[in-house]
Amino acid sequence: MAIVLLYPVAIFLSFLFLYHWRWNKTSFIKNWPIIGMLPDFLLNASHVHEYLTSLLKFYGGTFEFQGGWLTGIKLLITSDHMNIHHICSKNFPNYGKGRKFREIFDILGDGIFSSDHDSWKYQRKLLQTLLKDNKFKLFFEEVVKGKVEKGLIPVLDHVSSLGIEVDLQDVFQRHDPNCLSIELPKVAHSNAFDEVEESLLYRHLVPERWWKLQRRLQIGSEKRLLHAWKVFDEFVYHCISTKRDEQNLVKEEELKFNLFTAIVMEEQEGEMSSNITQSNKFLRDTTINLLAAGRDTISSGLTWFFGLLQHTHQLKLKF
Repeated sequence: MAIVLLYPVAIFLSFLFLYHWRWNKTSFIKNWPIIGMLPDFLLNASHVHEYLTSLLKFYGGTFEFQGGWLTGIKLLITSDHMNIHHICSKNFPNYGKGRKFREIFDILGDGIFSSDHDSWKYQRKLLQTLLKDNKFKLFFEEVVKGKVEKGLIPVLDHVSSLGIEVDLQDVFQRHDPNCLSIELPKVAHSNAFDEVEESLLYRHLVPERWWKLQRRLQIGSEKRLLHAWKVFDEFVYHCISTKRDEQNLVKEEELKFNLFTAIVMEEQEGEMSSNITQSNKFLRDTTINLLAAGRDTISSGLTWFFGLLQHTHQLKLKF
């Protein structure tokens, strides 16, 4: 009886396979029953950025990734600037992050990337005010100049004189003065941030129940995430504590401009005064959100720029 039942099941699965094969044979990526597009994605995981770029080119700039029934994942990936403007600027309030986003990116806390509605508007206005301030522009120029002259150039001179290879993306990620040196030492909080990013990507690739089970049992990637989270928080809260001590010891007019003191003072003097920015938790969330926005994007952009510069003879002559 069991054997008889297996025949129609096998025939059905065969037809289902043939149907999907015929439907997907002209597609760049195959969408299989149950497992969706995961096989192709995992096969190209070692060069995921190049693979996604090829996908977007093939599909005209916008592509829907389907993880199948197994994961329940559906992601809309776009590089179309009109779509990005529509979602991130013109109609941003209509595209709330939602519960799942905040669960996956729980480490971001209540920062601007994971907040919605009034909280997002408040933080956006606060950060825009600070970033447009002339004091910030002068502070930014001073920090960048010091970083290049005292950190980057000595490192590049050192590797150039020895004729050794160096990973530029790793160098450009070293914002802390203690880690941008010729030794290129390993830095705990920087490594922790890398671990966090990998763990959050993993959450996108497996069923929600699976990574939540791992978190509850504290095993696998979730165990590494918890450890990295702790290391990073210790670093950030130490920085906040140090800045608070400086603020208490120095007169207000003698304080050098920095984002920490600027955020606190702006909140105290602003129209939407509240105690939100007085809390260490808010400052911690703001720090990790700003770092998430600028750390890898800046290092990747600069690396790509120098890569293009290396292959463009006319530009090299100008430099």
